[in-house]
Amino acid sequence: MKRSHFIILLFTALFIVSQGFSQVVNEKTKKKISIGVGLYTDIMMKMPSGIDQRAINQGVTLLGTYNIPFGKSDFSFAIGLGLSSHNIFGNFYINSTPDSTTFFKIPDSINYKKSKINVSYLEVPLEFRFKSKTKVSVAVGFKGGLMIASSWKYIGDGPISTNNFTLNDTQKQRVKFWGIENLEQFTYGPTLRIGYKWFNVYGYYMISQMFTKNQGPDMYPISVGFVLMPF
Repeated sequence: MKRSHFIILLFTALFIVSQGFSQVVNEKTKKKISIGVGLYTDIMMKMPSGIDQRAINQGVTLLGTYNIPFGKSDFSFAIGLGLSSHNIFGNFYINSTPDSTTFFKIPDSINYKKSKINVSYLEVPLEFRFKSKTKVSVAVGFKGGLMIASSWKYIGDGPISTNNFTLNDTQKQRVKFWGIENLEQFTYGPTLRIGYKWFNVYGYYMISQMFTKNQGPDMYPISVGFVLMPF
């Protein structure tokens, strides 16, 4: 099974389990556990010169946290575990070696349907939360991530030649390779959620760069979207 398919299935399974779990745990326990699934778009900052990104770079996140209330107040602290998958769509192909990863613009003479990078992280989120009696909530947090999978997918014509594969045929082809070199293994940055009941607007700013300094672009994402927290 491909890792992308495995991650999607894992998201789905965990969400189904969380729904079932919410119906069997008691009310006291439910107040200390939160499960969320979200969708967002990545706004990639400091893209390499000449490279254009798509307007919407959809990604997905899943998180589960244990909540520690501050007495009987509306404030609490939460720590948990999560997964996130970031996608970058654009007019590029990449050349990835152990020493450097470089983005190149796809020539205007080449027709292509899709060029996409995917990077997935296992994450530890921390949050300070406020939830009023009117069900309005605000969560200010920070999360660190461990890179667990990466890939580049291309659908289009050749000729394109990189260290990773060569397309000599000018007819449309579909290729994919796993393991982009020189990605940072650890990432981190602040998060923000503002919500009402189970619907939350979500933001994340990756302070760390996606690629190792001097071995890849200085790019990093700002993620904006929403998170559903059924309990």
